[in-house]
Amino acid sequence: MYLGVTPSVSCSNTAGNEFSLILDKNPLVDFVEELPAERASLCYCNLLCGVIRGALEMVQLAAEVTFLQDRLKGDAVTEIGITFLRKAEDRKHKRNK
Repeated sequence: MYLGVTPSVSCSNTAGNEFSLILDKNPLVDFVEELPAERASLCYCNLLCGVIRGALEMVQLAAEVTFLQDRLKGDAVTEIGITFLRKAEDRKHKRNK
Protein backbone atom coordinates (compact mmCIF):
# COMPACT_ATOMS: atom_id res chain seq x y z
CA MET A 1 0.00 0.00 0.00
CA TYR A 2 2.75 2.47 0.89
CA LEU A 3 4.76 1.62 -2.22
CA GLY A 4 1.83 2.16 -4.56
CA VAL A 5 1.68 -1.43 -5.82
CA THR A 6 -0.83 -4.19 -5.26
CA PRO A 7 0.63 -7.71 -5.14
CA SER A 8 -1.17 -10.79 -6.28
CA VAL A 9 -1.32 -13.62 -3.73
CA SER A 10 -0.56 -17.24 -4.55
CA CYS A 11 -1.06 -19.99 -1.96
CA SER A 12 1.57 -22.72 -2.27
CA ASN A 13 0.33 -25.44 0.08
CA THR A 14 -2.87 -26.96 1.40
CA ALA A 15 -2.04 -26.32 5.06
CA GLY A 16 -2.53 -22.59 4.47
CA ASN A 17 0.64 -21.52 6.23
CA GLU A 18 2.62 -20.63 3.08
CA PHE A 19 1.89 -18.13 0.35
CA SER A 20 3.66 -15.85 -2.09
CA LEU A 21 3.24 -12.18 -2.85
CA ILE A 22 3.94 -11.49 -6.52
CA LEU A 23 4.80 -7.94 -7.54
CA ASP A 24 4.57 -7.23 -11.26
CA LYS A 25 6.20 -3.86 -10.65
CA ASN A 26 8.69 -3.30 -7.85
CA PRO A 27 9.25 0.42 -7.17
CA LEU A 28 12.58 -0.24 -5.44
CA VAL A 29 14.03 -1.48 -8.75
CA ASP A 30 13.88 2.10 -10.05
CA PHE A 31 16.54 3.18 -7.54
CA VAL A 32 19.10 0.45 -8.31
CA GLU A 33 21.15 0.13 -11.45
CA GLU A 34 22.53 -3.15 -12.76
CA LEU A 35 24.34 -5.08 -10.05
CA PRO A 36 28.14 -5.19 -10.34
CA ALA A 37 29.53 -8.67 -11.05
CA GLU A 38 31.40 -8.81 -7.73
CA ARG A 39 28.21 -7.92 -5.83
CA ALA A 40 25.78 -10.17 -7.69
CA SER A 41 24.75 -11.92 -4.47
CA LEU A 42 23.34 -8.72 -2.92
CA CYS A 43 19.60 -8.53 -2.58
CA TYR A 44 18.71 -4.84 -2.45
CA CYS A 45 15.01 -5.56 -2.19
CA ASN A 46 15.48 -7.61 0.99
CA LEU A 47 14.25 -4.48 2.72
CA LEU A 48 10.73 -5.53 1.76
CA CYS A 49 11.15 -8.88 3.52
CA GLY A 50 12.21 -7.12 6.70
CA VAL A 51 9.26 -4.74 6.58
CA ILE A 52 6.77 -7.57 6.10
CA ARG A 53 8.34 -9.71 8.82
CA GLY A 54 8.42 -6.78 11.24
CA ALA A 55 4.77 -5.93 10.57
CA LEU A 56 3.76 -9.54 11.20
CA GLU A 57 5.75 -9.59 14.45
CA MET A 58 3.88 -6.48 15.60
CA VAL A 59 0.67 -8.52 15.52
CA GLN A 60 2.34 -11.54 17.19
CA LEU A 61 2.73 -13.67 14.04
CA ALA A 62 6.12 -15.31 13.61
CA ALA A 63 6.97 -15.78 9.95
CA GLU A 64 9.86 -16.55 7.65
CA VAL A 65 9.95 -14.11 4.73
CA THR A 66 12.29 -14.74 1.78
CA PHE A 67 12.79 -13.67 -1.80
CA LEU A 68 11.93 -16.34 -4.35
CA GLN A 69 12.33 -14.24 -7.51
CA ASP A 70 13.84 -10.79 -8.01
CA ARG A 71 13.57 -8.49 -11.03
CA LEU A 72 17.08 -7.21 -10.30
CA LYS A 73 18.37 -10.75 -10.84
CA GLY A 74 16.67 -11.03 -14.23
CA ASP A 75 13.39 -12.66 -13.21
CA ALA A 76 10.12 -11.51 -14.80
CA VAL A 77 8.48 -10.61 -11.48
CA THR A 78 9.39 -10.04 -7.86
CA GLU A 79 8.09 -12.87 -5.65
CA ILE A 80 8.24 -12.87 -1.87
CA GLY A 81 7.56 -16.14 -0.03
CA ILE A 82 5.95 -16.03 3.42
CA THR A 83 5.75 -19.03 5.76
CA PHE A 84 3.93 -18.70 9.06
CA LEU A 85 5.91 -20.41 11.82
CA ARG A 86 3.35 -20.09 14.59
CA LYS A 87 0.08 -18.31 15.14
CA ALA A 88 -0.71 -15.81 17.84
CA GLU A 89 -1.87 -17.36 21.05
CA ASP A 90 -5.14 -16.24 22.57
CA ARG A 91 -4.25 -14.66 25.86
CA LYS A 92 -6.63 -13.14 28.33
CA HIS A 93 -5.13 -10.25 30.19
CA LYS A 94 -6.12 -9.72 33.79
CA ARG A 95 -6.92 -6.20 34.80
CA ASN A 96 -5.34 -4.83 37.93
CA LYS A 97 -7.98 -3.48 40.30
